[in-house]
Amino acid sequence: MQNLVDHTVEINKLLARYGVKFGIYKNQEFHEQLFPFDAIPRVITHEEYSELEKGLIQRVDALNAFLKDIYSEKKIVKDNVVPEDFIFASSGYLPQCEGIIPPKGIYSHISGIDLVQAKDKSWYILEDNLRIPSGASYPLIARELCRRAAPGTFKENNVVDNRNYHKLLKETMDYVNCGGISVIMTPGRYNAAYFEHSYLAERSGCVLAMYNDLFVEKNQLFYRDYKGENKKVGVIYRRISDEFLDPMSFNSESVIGVPNLMDVYRAGNVAIVNAPGNGIADDKGIYYFVPKMIKYYLNEEPILKNAPTYLPFYEEDRKYVLDNLEKLVIKDVAEAGGYGVVFGSDLSKEKLEDMKQLIINESRRFIAQEVIDFLDLDIMENGEPVPRKADLRAFVLSGKETKVWASGLTRFSRNPDSFVVNSSQGGGFKDTWVLSR
Repeated sequence: MQNLVDHTVEINKLLARYGVKFGIYKNQEFHEQLFPFDAIPRVITHEEYSELEKGLIQRVDALNAFLKDIYSEKKIVKDNVVPEDFIFASSGYLPQCEGIIPPKGIYSHISGIDLVQAKDKSWYILEDNLRIPSGASYPLIARELCRRAAPGTFKENNVVDNRNYHKLLKETMDYVNCGGISVIMTPGRYNAAYFEHSYLAERSGCVLAMYNDLFVEKNQLFYRDYKGENKKVGVIYRRISDEFLDPMSFNSESVIGVPNLMDVYRAGNVAIVNAPGNGIADDKGIYYFVPKMIKYYLNEEPILKNAPTYLPFYEEDRKYVLDNLEKLVIKDVAEAGGYGVVFGSDLSKEKLEDMKQLIINESRRFIAQEVIDFLDLDIMENGEPVPRKADLRAFVLSGKETKVWASGLTRFSRNPDSFVVNSSQGGGFKDTWVLSR
C-alpha cells in the first residue's frame, strides 16, 4: 500500500492527462475541475461485503417492485403503506410513464446507493440514486493506474478485481435489448460526467451518441453513423435527465432530446436505461418508506438501515423536527449533489426560526435526519495522513439477476469540518478494495 501512496502525485497527473475531471455548470458558466484522488484505499472485508451485498440486492429489488407498482396498480398506496398525496406531490413522479412496463419489467438497471459507516461499524443508507447515477468510471480508471504504479500490491492484499464493471453493464443492457445496437446517449462534453460517458462506451463496446445522431422513424429508434448509415437501436443508456429526454413528452424546449422517443419506448421497441419516471423512487421523502417497501414487496426484514429520518409531512415528526432542529440535518427533497443540505448546528438563532417557518409552510419539501457521526478515513495531505469524512456509492446492476459490483466510489471531504463529500462540493475520491478472503 505504501507504494501506492508514494505514487499519488504521479497518479493524479495521469488522471488529469486522461481528462478524468468533473464538470460543473453553474450561474451559466461551465467549469472543469480535477477530481482529486487519494491513494489510501477504503478496505472492506470479505465478511462485511457479503452482508452489504445481500442488503443492497434486497433494497434494489424492493425499489424496482415499487416502481412497477406505482406506475400500474398502486397497491402500496391502496394499502395505505405510502400516502397517495405523498406520491403525486413528488416532482419525480411522471404521469407520462403511467401504464408503461419497460422491457423485462426492470426500471432501475443501474442503481447508485450511497452509504456511510458509523463509528460502531454499522452501515447506513443515506440515499438511493435511480435516475442517472454517475461515478463508476473513476475507481475503474484509478485502479488501472494504481495497478501500473504498484502491480504487486493487489495480489499481495487479495483484492477482488474490479475490471468487470463494463461486463456487468453490457450484460444488463443486452438482457433488455429489444433488437438492435446498444447506445450510450450523452448531452455532450459540457456535461459534468462526460468523461464517464465516453469511457464506459469505449469499455463496454456501446456507441456513444448525441441527440442529433438519433432519430425516430416508423416507431423505431435509429442511430445514423458517420457514414450516413442508419442502424436500429435496441437499448439506450441515457445520461440526460427525464425532462430533456423527449421534447414531445416532457420539456418542449429541450434541444438535447430525441423527439418521439417515448412513443418508441411505450411501444416496447427500445429499452431505456434507467427508465423514465424513476425519480419517484429516489425522492428523498420516499426514502423514508423504503424499509416498509422491503417488508411489503419481499416480506423480509431490511438488512441495511436507513439513517434515522423524520418526515415533517407527519404532524408527530414535524413536532419532533421543530423541537430538535439544532441537532438535525435538513435536506430539501428536490436537491442533489450536496446542495440543499443544512445542518441545524450551523444556523444562527434567527436562521433556525426561518428554517422552522419554511418547514411549517412547506412540510413536503423537507426531510430531517439524525446526524450520523460516520467513520473518518485517512487521506494524505501535505505528506501526512489526516482523517476526513467519507461515504461510499455502491453500484447495483439489475438484469437477469441483481448484482453488486465488488468495488464502488468512496468520496471524501477535503474540509476537516465538513460532512459533505460530493465532488460538486470540492470532495475527492478513493479506490474501494473488497477483499476476496
